[in-house]
Parts: sequence; C-alpha cells; structure tokens
Amino acid sequence: MAKGVVHIKWYATLFRGDLFVDAVSEWAGPVSLEYGATRYTVQRSLDDQYNILQQIWFDDKDDWYRYWEGPEMKEFRARYSGKYQIPITYVWHEEYAAGGAAATTVTPADLNPDPEPSTAA
Repeated sequence: MAKGVVHIKWYATLFRGDLFVDAVSEWAGPVSLEYGATRYTVQRSLDDQYNILQQIWFDDKDDWYRYWEGPEMKEFRARYSGKYQIPITYVWHEEYAAGGAAATTVTPADLNPDPEPSTAA
C-alpha cells in the first residue's frame, strides 16, 4: 500500500461549529496517532464556519480503517451525533509530493493570546 492522506469532510450543524471543531481537534485528531498516523491536521473554513476538514496521514491504508472503525471513533461519532451532518465523506489520497516548512501545531489559544502584563515603572 502507498503512503496516503485521508480527507474527512465534516460539516457541523447549526450553531455547533465551535464545539465541533474543538472536539475534532482535541479528540478525533490526536487518537489517530495511536493507530499509526504520522500526522494530522484540522482546518476550518473562514467562508463557511461549519465546514471542517480533517486530514490524516497514514503509511498503510489498513491503519486508516482500524482508526475509523476503532472504539474511539465509534464513540466519537455517537457522542457528537447531532453535532455534524450525515453522510460523512472521506477520501484516501496517495501522496506523491510534499514540501514547505515543517508542520507546526496552532491551537485556538495561539490565535488570541492573552495580552502581556504591563510593566509600567
């Protein structure tokens, strides 16, 4: 099997975008690493705040299926049922090339950091 990346297209239900993107970022993404994923990303559209794209890189397609059908993801889909639209679409892509800077993790706290305390003398 070729190395690949899976694109999971989640679509949050009305008024659930913030809650759902946090859940995918904090739970569904990290658990993929326990199933052999080498990297994951969670992205949210600025134009459509309910449109969430999760990408997960695997060396083996069988690891993807173990992750997707594993107990954690079954629980995730059950727990957040009603917070996303069905059907969930995902597609396996074989990766042919990659480049650029090393990936870094950005959390919501990084986007709106607390201001530095003033050191007025």
